Amino acid sequence: MTEQERYAVSQEERKEKIRARYKGVDRSELEFIPAKQKEKLFEDTGTKRVCAYCRVSTDDVNQTSSYELQKNHYEDMIKEHQGWELVGIYADEGISGTSLQHRDEFNQMIEDCKAGKIDLIVTKSVSRFARNIVDCIAKVRELANMRPQVGVFFETEHIYTLDNTSEMMLAVLSAAAQEESHTKSEIMNISIEQRFSRGIFLTPKLLGYDIGEDGNLVINEEEAETVRLCYYLFLNGFPTAEIADILTQLKRKTKPGNTKWSSSSIVSLLRNERYCGDVLSRKTFTPNYLDHKAKKNRHDRNQYRQSDHHEAIVDRDIYNAAQKMLTAARYAKKGFPFPNLKVVDEGALKGFVSVNRSWTGFTGEDYEKASQSAYYDQTDIDDTEKEERKDSGFDLSGYEIVRAQFFSTRLNPAMTISEEKVTFNTACLKKFENVEYVEILFNSVEKCIAVRPCDKDDINAVKWGTIRNGKWAVLPKSCKGFSESLFDLMNWNDECKYRFRGQYSKENNEQILLFDLEEPEVIKHEIIQEDLPDVNISECVKDTENKTKKIVRTLFPKQWKNHFGCRTEEVVLLHRVKYCGNWDVLRPAKTVEGMEVISENLLKKLDNEAQNMIEKMRCAV
Repeated sequence: MTEQERYAVSQEERKEKIRARYKGVDRSELEFIPAKQKEKLFEDTGTKRVCAYCRVSTDDVNQTSSYELQKNHYEDMIKEHQGWELVGIYADEGISGTSLQHRDEFNQMIEDCKAGKIDLIVTKSVSRFARNIVDCIAKVRELANMRPQVGVFFETEHIYTLDNTSEMMLAVLSAAAQEESHTKSEIMNISIEQRFSRGIFLTPKLLGYDIGEDGNLVINEEEAETVRLCYYLFLNGFPTAEIADILTQLKRKTKPGNTKWSSSSIVSLLRNERYCGDVLSRKTFTPNYLDHKAKKNRHDRNQYRQSDHHEAIVDRDIYNAAQKMLTAARYAKKGFPFPNLKVVDEGALKGFVSVNRSWTGFTGEDYEKASQSAYYDQTDIDDTEKEERKDSGFDLSGYEIVRAQFFSTRLNPAMTISEEKVTFNTACLKKFENVEYVEILFNSVEKCIAVRPCDKDDINAVKWGTIRNGKWAVLPKSCKGFSESLFDLMNWNDECKYRFRGQYSKENNEQILLFDLEEPEVIKHEIIQEDLPDVNISECVKDTENKTKKIVRTLFPKQWKNHFGCRTEEVVLLHRVKYCGNWDVLRPAKTVEGMEVISENLLKKLDNEAQNMIEKMRCAV
């Protein structure tokens, strides 16, 4: 017999054994013990500890009747049923059923079931118990798996959860209740959008205002004094925590009537645009109707703003100054002063704005205005360029100029800017011998960045580098506050880095580095599949596990294509630096007239008013 034939016989023998085993034994040899028949809920007269659960979704006065009727109905129903013992009525008022969060009575009822105090829960309908299908099924199963079991009876649908056929129907009805909540949520969102688009805003209770008969905000002078005091103190350098302590000591009341203040409540007050007379709709929104968690609106939903919607408590200039200061508040803790833009008004760096790399709150438009303030008009800029090129001391007519980038090496000064950092190479550090701190300046007209030495105590001083093992080492500088505005102004891609070759110049004791921003080398990181054909890249890092390559591409401007040299008439040789005459490179920057966040005179006035308010409030305590 072959191996194949032996295997076939073996398989047939195994099948015969299985058939013989599953024929079973004679039924007469078995003792049958029947299961205990489950009595129907209302036919069972055994003792049951029963509770009722009822809920209304809002705390509106008009729903109080529904709430009370539910409670009274189940008290009577449970007392009248033979064998049922009333444990209690669990009722949540003014709570949504789409989530189990904040439903204190419901959660307490579940805990009592776990403690063995309840055998049966009676409720009006599936939607009263839960509008979330996952929560509904999960809780019903949890109750059924307890020992002893706990059932739920839904009166409207006549479903008893301990019946074997109940879960399918319960799932269908729970899904319908959840979809009903979804539909209501969508209708509400549409209604809110229509109201806001017509300038019909919600008017919640707000410190400093009462709501008039027509629904508009009307100033409450007693409360408004508290609001003004917060702004005046904050602008004069008082931290929000200290302002909260002052208000608490003066026993000034919040809108709900509390006299305990916190730093967060002060910040919220200072951020509220209604105090300058404006209204901004939908500052937060709820992305998920099931969990009701509010999320800050970062252009996820439409917003509408109306200026001068109602009478302001503080002037708009005061409000705007507070916003600027709030934005820079975390830097102020480190000793930074009140943020102001300063511009060089004369000399080789005319139009350059001193940059504090940490300050946020200044837009690209702010830097443009600051740079342009140094010029009378655009004609003045053009004439200045021509004059300085004429006086540069070089006659290059008839020559072609080769771009320095084609001959760049590590010995050349270079600056790299990413979304959050600015880095200067070691060549920059070596050019500035014995310089520890520098100042960064930006000219939005010239599209140029300048770096010059400065004192350690200078407002915008940046530590240039550090000496490690006797050599200069580069220190990358965080500059998110400035780079966001720069990327926006230059229309750069925030996924890329931008590298610029610099020119170093020195005249007597004055030295400077200049970086032209208009023709950068763009450094882009990409991840490609390892089996792709080779590409022309500057760097490549392989990830053998994921079979990918991380590459770094260096992209050059289109105008460089097939271009080695260009005529001198087409080139401006860093014309802001005069190689002849007085540079005045170290000329200090001055505060831009008309662009101060707030004037010193106004600050003094607000400080005096704040002190008078405090004295008056102390007398009233």
